Amino acid sequence: MSQSEQDALIAEFMRKKGITRCPTACAVPTHAAVSEADRAALRDYNAAREAARVERAKTFQLFAA
Repeated sequence: MSQSEQDALIAEFMRKKGITRCPTACAVPTHAAVSEADRAALRDYNAAREAARVERAKTFQLFAA
């Protein structure tokens, strides 16, 4: 199988499965240089997600009791 055939098969599989990015790249932190603004945005995003998680946990505890 040539490289172009292999690439075409992989592309077709990704289209059929709806894959839009490499899951491995999304699973581990990057080793690239990231700007301070991007790091701050990520910290804000993570803080907002954590606050939402805590709020959901509180709501769940109220209804579970």
